[in-house]
Amino acid sequence: MAEPHSQAASILGERIRTARSSLGLSQESIADLAQMHVTNLGKIERGTANPSLHTIVRIASVLGVDPALLVAGIGGDELPANVRVLSAAEFMRERGDR
Repeated sequence: MAEPHSQAASILGERIRTARSSLGLSQESIADLAQMHVTNLGKIERGTANPSLHTIVRIASVLGVDPALLVAGIGGDELPANVRVLSAAEFMRERGDR
């Protein structure tokens, strides 16, 4: 089985799975309503896919939740270890030090 893409992807997937389960709906039902393949929804729920914004919005719409709830609190610390996020403030400081 594939490893989660990142902690961020795992968190998003768990939130989608929880919302879907609370509605008592299958992955097949949600995927059909969101006009996507059930395999892709399964990958998103397992955190092994990195869905686009449009996909997140489509899934949230089907689930009847604000997309912001699905990504709330997910930040740079949850990205893959090989991704370094430099904030604008850090960039400005480093640029000013040169």
